[in-house]
Amino acid sequence: MVTFLAGGTGTPKLLDGAARVWDPAETAVVANTGDDVEIGGHLVCPDVDTVLFAGGGVLDRETWWGIDGDTTATHEELSRLAAAAGDAIEGEPGAPRYLDDAVQTAGRELARWRRFSAVGEFMEIGDRDRAVHLTRTSLLDEGKSLTEAVRVLADAFDLDVDLLPMSDEPVATLIHTEGGETLHFQAYWVARRGEPPVADVEFRGADDAEPTDAVVEALADPVVIGPSNPVTSLGPMLALPGFERALRETPVVAVSPFVGDEVFSGPAAELMSGVGREPSTAGVAEAYPFADAFVLDEADRTDLDRHVERTDTRIDDADDAERVALACERALEAVAGDAPASRAPRGGGK
Repeated sequence: MVTFLAGGTGTPKLLDGAARVWDPAETAVVANTGDDVEIGGHLVCPDVDTVLFAGGGVLDRETWWGIDGDTTATHEELSRLAAAAGDAIEGEPGAPRYLDDAVQTAGRELARWRRFSAVGEFMEIGDRDRAVHLTRTSLLDEGKSLTEAVRVLADAFDLDVDLLPMSDEPVATLIHTEGGETLHFQAYWVARRGEPPVADVEFRGADDAEPTDAVVEALADPVVIGPSNPVTSLGPMLALPGFERALRETPVVAVSPFVGDEVFSGPAAELMSGVGREPSTAGVAEAYPFADAFVLDEADRTDLDRHVERTDTRIDDADDAERVALACERALEAVAGDAPASRAPRGGGK
């Protein structure tokens, strides 16, 4: 058994090759839900759905978002209607439109702190993709937990791995900017294209949420952290009470999303700087004190105080992913005999 922690595109790409190394039927994937956002009344779970669509063979692998070949008629009509409304609506057309504070925490708890109007929808959502979000939201409204709703969708897409949202309770990743704004991560990354500079990152609701029983069970197995963003992909998980402590009690290998101080893709460098961490492999190691081993690129000469496997960590296809997954397997084999007590000196967990 092995458990992957997934956020963004790094770990989903790794999963393409992991299926050749570990039996998918004995593989769990814990997905970040801090990026989730409610738009126009339906809950969008980007990191959950990337794994869902990839495993179901329908992911758009050019964008690593949404369903391949999807149409966008509903999104385009929403944009037309918003433009036609003109002066009748406040704000810039096409900009994210947060619902007011009272609405943010009213009704469905899973929507808290991340509710947007569909007027001028700022994320392009395909028509088949939207059907997934509507089904998930309706299952929640019928009384199912997010874990149960995701399980229904995983069955519909014939997923081989056990896909688990990190929590059944809401956690919202909020970006505090140097200019004093507070933006949901999707507004910061999708609408603002990673601007303005980050002053801090908050995981609102994490203190009141907890990992599900299924996640706690999955964390008892060896864990692989793919080359995902340490701040916004893994940060919401680590902010959950007990999550980091569980990682300290099981073998963990992490793949760095950096080669030295060069990041492969995405806003990891800016976000790590924003939260006061060095944007580099060394900074990732500092952020993951519970990791027993790292997989680094062969060009990354960072000297770490833990077991290191080196390979070409760029993942462009399933063969690349298999190569990195094999390095993860070697790293886990190297540290699997360590007793939890031998890892304890790295400090306590949450």
